[in-house]
Amino acid sequence: MTGSRLKAVGWVAVGMVSGLLISVGISAVAQRDGRVSLPVEELRQFADVYGAIKAHYVEPVEDKKLITEAISGMLTGLDPHSAYLDAEAFKELQVGTQGEFGGLGIEVGLEDGFVRVVSPIEDTPAARAGVRAGDLIIKIDDKATKGMNLQDAVKLMRGKPKTSITLTLSRKGEPMPIVVTIVRDVIRVQSVRSKYVEPGYAYVRITQFQEHTVASVVSHLNKLLAQSEADRAKPIKGIVLDLRNDPGGLLHAAVGVSAAFLQPNTLVVTTDGRQSDAKRSYSARPADYLRGGADPLAGLNPKARALPMAVLVNGGSASASEIVAGALQDHKRAQILGTQTFGKGSVQTILPLTSNTAIKLTTARYYTPSGRSIQAKGIRPDFWVEETPEGDVTEQFRVRESDLSRHLESGGSGKGSSSGKPPEASPANGKANARPTDKPGQATPTAGARPPIEFGSETDHQLRQALNHLQGLPVATSPAPALPQ
Repeated sequence: MTGSRLKAVGWVAVGMVSGLLISVGISAVAQRDGRVSLPVEELRQFADVYGAIKAHYVEPVEDKKLITEAISGMLTGLDPHSAYLDAEAFKELQVGTQGEFGGLGIEVGLEDGFVRVVSPIEDTPAARAGVRAGDLIIKIDDKATKGMNLQDAVKLMRGKPKTSITLTLSRKGEPMPIVVTIVRDVIRVQSVRSKYVEPGYAYVRITQFQEHTVASVVSHLNKLLAQSEADRAKPIKGIVLDLRNDPGGLLHAAVGVSAAFLQPNTLVVTTDGRQSDAKRSYSARPADYLRGGADPLAGLNPKARALPMAVLVNGGSASASEIVAGALQDHKRAQILGTQTFGKGSVQTILPLTSNTAIKLTTARYYTPSGRSIQAKGIRPDFWVEETPEGDVTEQFRVRESDLSRHLESGGSGKGSSSGKPPEASPANGKANARPTDKPGQATPTAGARPPIEFGSETDHQLRQALNHLQGLPVATSPAPALPQ
C-alpha cells in the first residue's frame, strides 16, 4: 500500500516537474540548441526522491519549497555564479546596479560550503571594520555558514540601517577567528572618484561598474582636464586609472568606460557561448554601451583618448574591471601595473521565471580583443608591483576564481595566449626587486601586522610606481609567480 502510494506520488511529481520545465521556458531554450529530449530515467529518479520526501519526511513539506530548492540546487551545482533569485534577491540585484542598497558593503561568494569575501566595497561599514578580501565568514551572528546557500547568507547580512551584526571571520595567517561587530547602513556607492595626485597627473578610481558610471567618468575627466587647461603652467601629462578591489558590475558600463579611452569602434570584448546570441562582439560605439538616453561620451574632452595611461589592478579586480584592463592592455593604450586579477570571465544572463523571480545562469565566457580568455586566468599585469616595497602579504591570501569550487575552466583562447605576457622588469631598472619573503633568514610578516592600504594616498606604493612609469622613472617591480597552467 505504501509502495503504491509512493509510486503514485512519484508520477504526480513527474507531471509537476514536466509542467515546471515548460512553464519557465526551458523547452523554448532547448529548441534554440536543437532537439533536446527530456531525460525520462533521471526525471523518474527525481520523482522517486520527491515522492519519498512528501511521504516520509518527519514534517510536511510544501510543494513550492521542494521545487524551489530543486531549482536552486540545480543552479548552484553548476558554477559559483549561477543561482536562483527569489523575489528578494531579484529586487536586490536590480537595486544594487543603481548604486544604492542596504547592508554591510561586501561582495561575497561561496567556496567549499562557506561564504567567502571577494572584496569589501570602499568606504562602507565592512571596509571600515577591517573585513578583507579572502576572509572566510564562518558565522553570522550565532548562525554557522557551513552549508548555507549564498542567498540566505546575504539575507542575514542585510537589514535595517543602524542595526548591528556580528561576523566571525577566518583569515589565513591568523591563528584564531576574528570577531567583528558591524553596524549596518545604507550603502551608497560613489562609483567614481578623482583628483590630481601631483601636478600634471590625474587619478581616477572606479569602485564598481553601475548604470551611471560612464557618465561619472566623463564628468570627472572633463573636470580634471578643464582644470589643467585653465592653468597653462601645469598641463595634464598622464592618467592613472585605478581598478583595484573593483568587483565589477554591468557589462555595458565596462564597454563605455573602455570607450572613454579608446578610439571609436575599437573592439573591447567578445563573448562566446553555446547559443548564437551568446556569441557577440562589443566595441567602443554607442550601440554597445548605451541603455537609452543621450550619449555621455559625446561631450568627452578628446584629450582623454590621447594622454598616456597606467592602470592599477589586483586580486580584487574582477569581471568588468578585467574587461577594461584587458582591452586597454591588448590595444596598447595603457600599461597595467599591480598583481594578477581575480579571473571572473564568465557571463551571467538573468532569465525571469515570474514577475519577481528569475534564474542567473552562466551562458558565455569573456575574451579580450586579442582572444585571451579571462575566465579562471585573469589579466596579467605588464609590471608586477606589490602593495608595499616589502612585499604583498594580503595578495597571497586572496581567493581567486580558479580557487572556487566548480569554477569554469578558461575554455581555451583565441588569437592570444590564455594568460597574457609575463610581466617584465622596468626598462629603467633593468631588473626586478626581490621580495623580502624570498630572502633567506627573513620571516614572513603576518596578514594582520600591516594596516590596510589607503588607495590614492601618499603612502600608496602601487600608485607611486604607476606615476614613475608615466614619468619615465624606474618602476619597483617584484618577481611574479609562474604563469597559471
